[in-house]
This record gives sequence, structure tokens and C-alpha cells, in this order.
Amino acid sequence: MIQRFNASTIFGILYGMNCIVTAGPTYEPLDDVRRLTNFSTGRLGTELANFLTARGHKVTLLIGEAATYAGGRTAQSVKVFSTTADLSAKLKSFSGKKVDAIFHAAAVSDFGFGKMFTRDVVGKARPFKPAKKISTRSGGMLVELLPTPKIIAELRGWFPKTKITGWKFEAVGKRADALRVAQRQIGDCATDFCVANGPAYGKGFSLVSAKGQKHFAAAEKLFVALEEMLQGRIKNAE
Repeated sequence: MIQRFNASTIFGILYGMNCIVTAGPTYEPLDDVRRLTNFSTGRLGTELANFLTARGHKVTLLIGEAATYAGGRTAQSVKVFSTTADLSAKLKSFSGKKVDAIFHAAAVSDFGFGKMFTRDVVGKARPFKPAKKISTRSGGMLVELLPTPKIIAELRGWFPKTKITGWKFEAVGKRADALRVAQRQIGDCATDFCVANGPAYGKGFSLVSAKGQKHFAAAEKLFVALEEMLQGRIKNAE
């Protein structure tokens, strides 16, 4: 019996690699019915996962429960995460396995909830223990916001031989500021690349490495460059 292979199958045999793509927002619960999250839709990460899958790679997509992008998800494995801790645990579960590349495009919540307080009749703040659903009849309250752990900073320890690409969505500043922050992420977190975008960067994307950066006007061009990086054809963005 002669087995037939199409071009995408052959490409997968020769070049297919194991990839993890994270996409969409995490959230942090205030009580059982309210949460703190962000405006990430999960679109860019989902489309990247679809692109890599179509190119013959084995892709696991970790997608936020609150992602609103309704496009198809064609990755071979799709797992849904909720909180920052949940996404962290799901990523760590792959530690020790063969992972060629991680594309960490998820928008991880910067803050979670800490202590809560109400004010008594004389205005003094008193600790408040939330119920499953906080009633507005309790009046106003003060809520402490605490930084969440930085998942990107943990990845190199979990995946010492994996090519890791982070993301930096910057809302304030200019393009030079966004690129500087992306460079700092690479240095601080020992990642290989960082994708810079957002209002501070302006239209398009920049693929940043420790030695330079390259601009892409469209996501499709960025995806091609990320795959070239995955295959070792790009070592530095210059």
C-alpha cells in the first residue's frame, strides 16, 4: 500500500515542532460573581496558534476563559485557563516535556485583590471578610490591589532549552519607550524575543531581540518571522 503525503504533511514531518501559545486575559476574583480583568480578546494569540498549526507544527493553545474572540481554534490541543495562578500551573505542567517554543501572548492581570475594608460610623477602616457575593447594602469598601506573580519571569526556569517569546503591550509613551520596555523584559526574564505593540508603539508590531528589532505592519508578516525564529533562521531581530 502506497501512503500519500500532501505538502503540509511533509512539512510537518520535516519541520514540525512542539509549541505552546497563550492567549487572552486572566482574571482575579473579588467574590464568587465579580472579577478584575482586562480588555484582551485573545485574537492575536489564537490566530498565531492557527497559523502554526496550518504550517505543520504541534500546537497547544492556552486560551483565557474570558477571551471574546469568536474565530476558530484549530490547534491540536486547546486548554482554557481562568486566573493567573491557573495559567501558571498549566504552563508549569509542561515543564520537563519537550517544548520547542512558547509564545506567551496572554494578557496576564497585573493586579489581584488583597485585603478588604469597610468604614465604621466614625470613618475608621475596618477589615472586611467578603461573602460569596458582596452586598451593596454593606456600603462602600476599600480594596487593596496587589501585583500578581510575573509568569514570564518563571518560564526560563521551567523551560531552560525552549525558545521563549514574550509580549509587551504598552499603552503609555512613544515607540522608543515600548521598545525599551521590550528589551528590558528580555534581559530581566532571559527570554529570546519580545513582541512590542499597543498604543505606545503605534500601528503594527516589532519583533525585538537583545541585539535589535524589526517592524512588521501586519500580524501575518509577524507570524512568518516567528516561525522563522522557531526554525533557527532568525537568531536576532536586526
